[in-house]
Amino acid sequence: MINWKHVAAAMMIAMFLCGSSPAQAQPATPPAPATPETDGRWSAEVGIGWDNSISGNINSSGIGRINNQAVVITKNKYEDVYGTGLNLRFGGGYMLNDTLEAVATFTFQSLDADLTPMGEIGASRLYGQYADYQSFGLDVGLRRYRVVTPNVRSYVEGSLGIAFVDETDVVLVAPAANLSGNATDFYDRTAAFTFGGNVGLLVKTGKRMEAFGQIGLRRVGGMSEVDGLAGTGLETINDKSSRWTIPFIVGVRFRF
Repeated sequence: MINWKHVAAAMMIAMFLCGSSPAQAQPATPPAPATPETDGRWSAEVGIGWDNSISGNINSSGIGRINNQAVVITKNKYEDVYGTGLNLRFGGGYMLNDTLEAVATFTFQSLDADLTPMGEIGASRLYGQYADYQSFGLDVGLRRYRVVTPNVRSYVEGSLGIAFVDETDVVLVAPAANLSGNATDFYDRTAAFTFGGNVGLLVKTGKRMEAFGQIGLRRVGGMSEVDGLAGTGLETINDKSSRWTIPFIVGVRFRF
């Protein structure tokens, strides 16, 4: 089983190494690297990939009462409820100099929800069906490039932004306790703060076109909780919903 903590640690080390410039032997006549003057200062890119949650709870644990029956809610992480999600992105940048670029990226995320054990109510198991997780965000930041070969460049980037997360509801079902299809407002539509970093490689495939692949870490702030369980003693199970993800993206980039 993949240990995402080790993956995250390795990625942070790679980000440090990518941004450093160790001394190394150079050929007598090194090839001229791409420059804004030769390839254009502006760029546009589009990519697709996956978004894996590595931390954060979609609901916390709690004890309360629903329909006059004792309820125990167990903690569920995002990865317990949502599988690997689709990540679409498009954006552009402007080269400030030969190695530094200002970038802006729009990101759309969609994650399907699975039926999830939520705990117990009375003598029955309690299940929850969450609404799908969808968000649309804008991130802005800086990207630093380093020439690896005449046709390959590595980069490291950092970004800040905002993600607009759709309203999230949950339907509670406990067959043995005669609780069926009770829809509960869980999170309101939210504008969540985001920040993160990526490391990647660009491979030149044409005069002004490059293919890229990148992996990163991204934090999305907590969603706005809704007290749909007011009066049950379970009001606090949705008040800590920030999360960390590892997005992996491949795509193409154009310079002009």
